[in-house]
Amino acid sequence: MQGQPLLRIALMGFTALFIVFLYGPLAVLATLSFQSGPEGGPQFPIIEWSTYWYQHLFGWAPPSRVAPLQLGNALVRSLSLAFMTMVAATVLGTLSAQAFRSRFRGSGVVFYLIVLGMMVPGVLVGLGVALVANSLGIPRTWWGTSFVTHVVYTFPFAFLVMLAIFNRFDRSIEEASWSLGVSPIRTFRKITFPLIFPGVLSAMLFAFTLSYDEFPRTLFTAGGDQTLPLTIYGTFSVEIHPNIFAFGVLTTLFSFALLAVYGILMALSVRRAKRVAIQEELR
Repeated sequence: MQGQPLLRIALMGFTALFIVFLYGPLAVLATLSFQSGPEGGPQFPIIEWSTYWYQHLFGWAPPSRVAPLQLGNALVRSLSLAFMTMVAATVLGTLSAQAFRSRFRGSGVVFYLIVLGMMVPGVLVGLGVALVANSLGIPRTWWGTSFVTHVVYTFPFAFLVMLAIFNRFDRSIEEASWSLGVSPIRTFRKITFPLIFPGVLSAMLFAFTLSYDEFPRTLFTAGGDQTLPLTIYGTFSVEIHPNIFAFGVLTTLFSFALLAVYGILMALSVRRAKRVAIQEELR
């Protein structure tokens, strides 16, 4: 009992350090993005505060020696690739987890083969896919070879999320529906899917975010068309300007907005599940 206050203080200190380590770089990024332009660079303390680099990012600032970031096409590619990966990985993860609800021969081997996709280093996977594509004469594109590697990478995450959801799922609900003559497809659509929808949302969020900022697998498989991480890396390798910091702040705000939408959908889904459970109890 005497050691509990010390343990609590230690945990609070560790949590504070973790938060600083996690959000400290974002705070520095946001601070440096408000430097004056057009000649401002990554310097601190800030001599003059300005939103010049945000205006420069959208093309609203006067022309200067700093070229505008060509991020429009790369951003569209990254969002499109992340969306396609999210759909494919979530569908595959849900179907695979559904299959693992029943024991079958070789299930252990199949499980580890699926999980292996998230354990193999991305550089090796990307390089291997690039070599195979070159050997077979397959062109490397962000919507082809990169899409396949992203799905292979994100599919295990979606699978593990849905596997945990199905492990806590009450099978008697489905059996009651089947006993009433409802087909398995209709049972899944009307009963199973609404109950597992929070898990589906989590799997979708995992797949989208992992694909959106994936670098090593995309580096070897995207071909000539670059995604957003590759474009930012190429910009940093030449010269660093605060317009990159401004874009980083906007990207972070987009991520927070995505989490907010996820939280709202999750709350609505949980509320709907509770309402259905109450109606079933009243019957």
